[in-house]
Amino acid sequence: MNEKFQWKAKRERKAFIALADGAVFHGYAFGEKKDTVGEAVFNTGMAGYKQILTDPSYAGQFVVFTTAEVGAYATNFEKSESRQIFLNGIVVNSLDWVSKELNEESLHDYMLAQKKAGIAGVDTRALTLHLREHGAQKAYLHVEDTEMTEAEAIAKAKAWEGLDGQDYASKVSDPNGYEFNDEGKYHIVALDFGIKTNILRNLAAQDMRITVMPIGTSYEMIMEQKPDGVFLSNGPADPNSLPQVYNMVKQLLGKIPLMGICLGNQLLGLALGAKVSKLKFGHHGCNHPVKNLLTGAVEITSQNHNYAIDETSLPADVEVTHINLNDNTVEGIRHKKFPAFSVQYHPESAPGPNDSMYLFEEFKKMIEAFKGGKNA
Repeated sequence: MNEKFQWKAKRERKAFIALADGAVFHGYAFGEKKDTVGEAVFNTGMAGYKQILTDPSYAGQFVVFTTAEVGAYATNFEKSESRQIFLNGIVVNSLDWVSKELNEESLHDYMLAQKKAGIAGVDTRALTLHLREHGAQKAYLHVEDTEMTEAEAIAKAKAWEGLDGQDYASKVSDPNGYEFNDEGKYHIVALDFGIKTNILRNLAAQDMRITVMPIGTSYEMIMEQKPDGVFLSNGPADPNSLPQVYNMVKQLLGKIPLMGICLGNQLLGLALGAKVSKLKFGHHGCNHPVKNLLTGAVEITSQNHNYAIDETSLPADVEVTHINLNDNTVEGIRHKKFPAFSVQYHPESAPGPNDSMYLFEEFKKMIEAFKGGKNA
């Protein structure tokens, strides 16, 4: 019996994921043998599991993959979006195997190396429909060999504090900061709240030299760098838990061009005086239609967030530039006087379509206009 089938024969280590509302879904465990809590959300992307796994915005969450098979290609992470996996675990329907004869690492082995748990054999369609109806759920993933009743797991899920009001961005931000590249006409400070590597690649492609700085960076530390622009990155959990950050962003307004993505969009909104609230089950996937209100074009976008700006709370000097065509939530804002804009989705994709990559060029144009003494 070859290694592939030996592993399959041993995989009947029964496991289950229990939601705080009492629903339980059974399967078999893979990866790390360690029980854990997390918030269950579903991702509707059909490919790109490697990039999804390494997106720091999933910190504290269990990602339920709606695509039927996961792991059919290897976890050679040349396109990794961060330095490690930050999510708490994954839920899949069919876990595929990659042959060791091709010298490729399986998803099972990669999750072991990263000390992260997974559960396969789950009816992920039923679980996704449950989350759509009842919302993102606190959950408990039982994968250990020890005995545990469903009632005990449900109680542990209920008892967990969850992600609301929690600062997970500080947990994923690189505390040391770093220089991403050493060449570029424009110098950008990118604030790392859980920044994806493909964002940095796209900024660098716009002739930008990028200094990545951690979440605790002050206004004075940023201005000491004499940057041409400041980028506010994506990141996990609740933006309302970061008053020190959005108050610092408020100091930057009007003094330097700003661009934000995802959590950066929410933090810019909070700095401008808007309110940010949690969505029922969030947006997670790479097939979300967004309308650009400035051009009328519809973009297919990659998204990963649980919170959104409340449009009715935006001040008069801020305009909505993009909306989600699935639920009409705010997907982009722009200040009418200051050089500052942001979007809720991920124009860098990874994974996802490239419809929105023009936004990085828009940031460069804003910088050029600002340096030329014009309001972008």
